[in-house]
Amino acid sequence: MSFDILLKGGVLPDGRTADIAISGGRIAAIAPHIDGEAGETIDISGQLVSPPFVDPHFHMDATLSYGQPRINASGTLLEGIGLWGELKQIITEEAVIERALSYCDWAVSMGLLAIRSHVDTSDEKAMIGVRGLLEVRRLVAPHIDLQLVAFPQDGLYRSPQARDCTLRALDMGVDVVGGIPHFERTMADGRASVTELCEIAADRGLMVDMHCDETDDPMSRHIEQLAYETQRLGLQGRVAGSHLTSMHSMDNYYVSKLLPLIAEAGVSAIPNPLINITIQGRHDTYPKRRGMTRVPEMLSHGIRVGFGQDCVLDPWYPLGTADMLDVAFMGLHVAQMTSPAEMRRCFDMVTTESAAIMGLADYGLEAGKKASLVVLDAGSPVEALRLRATRLLVVAGGRIVARREKSPMRLDLPGRPDSVDRRFVP
Repeated sequence: MSFDILLKGGVLPDGRTADIAISGGRIAAIAPHIDGEAGETIDISGQLVSPPFVDPHFHMDATLSYGQPRINASGTLLEGIGLWGELKQIITEEAVIERALSYCDWAVSMGLLAIRSHVDTSDEKAMIGVRGLLEVRRLVAPHIDLQLVAFPQDGLYRSPQARDCTLRALDMGVDVVGGIPHFERTMADGRASVTELCEIAADRGLMVDMHCDETDDPMSRHIEQLAYETQRLGLQGRVAGSHLTSMHSMDNYYVSKLLPLIAEAGVSAIPNPLINITIQGRHDTYPKRRGMTRVPEMLSHGIRVGFGQDCVLDPWYPLGTADMLDVAFMGLHVAQMTSPAEMRRCFDMVTTESAAIMGLADYGLEAGKKASLVVLDAGSPVEALRLRATRLLVVAGGRIVARREKSPMRLDLPGRPDSVDRRFVP
């Protein structure tokens, strides 16, 4: 039997050792030993093979714009939104495409092959980003699953053009309905926006991913409305609430009511650890809140959770490298998820769980699935998190799109080994 690529001796996330054969852009077989000729046979003995990393929450229209037209001096969410409003006045479609493609190159190098990006639909200026990212989606389709969310960032009702622009973006082919109810003028407007946006999604057969309660205000409770509308309209399994940071500040009694409602409605949660802990709590002295939502409690209720990156070098965040292991590493620290099972769960939240939130049916390390995977210099998912492991090989749709040689650090210490790579076997 002949294959396009044959990977020998990799370690699967469940600990099994296996060969992986790839043909015609598909995983042809995964087995302890596979014989056959191949266009390229690669020994990956002892290295972790993972499905691609997945980012379920990002803002690609703004990425890599850091410093334009100025820097967010306060580091707050509101100044970032104001700064984005200034940037929208000067951006061009060409600039959006150039920056987004550069970011997608970063993503491929890190094995990040599926991204859900919100794109502003607040006004005519924002539609430059919509057109640009639709073109980027077309260009990167052979190697990245790019899913776009119509996001009326200034408020569906607060911005006079937002409703029309959001509907036009969906007509143009944007994939998912978004919203930002806590940024409307009143709580009542916020609730109404959740209802209308969910009705739009139901009418069009689309998924919903709503920026929900990204605030330190414990009275911001639009997630309750989102769970209600999900059940009323039969959208179970198609809805995600992103951020949900107000839950960090809510009283436990109310949360004990809220979490079962979210679980019952089948609403997923997308916290964004790097950004949530950086932006939230800016009005506090001490004790100083860190605004990531209640991840362990959500998991205990059976709520699906995926970690998102949110921002890289943009009006809201001055750092970032397209590395979802950084995101999961920070998430497990902030959520205090340090048991072996919990750390493994954090790895799943930047791979399989986020893929499920995005509805990626052709995703995974199974025969017959699309041949997209990552080989990491680690022996297990938890070790990959600890090391933020080097990507040795990235395969997208059956084609090797990135690779690097394993290169341990050389040492010159009397009586000690001549190299070190920080791998650890208990």
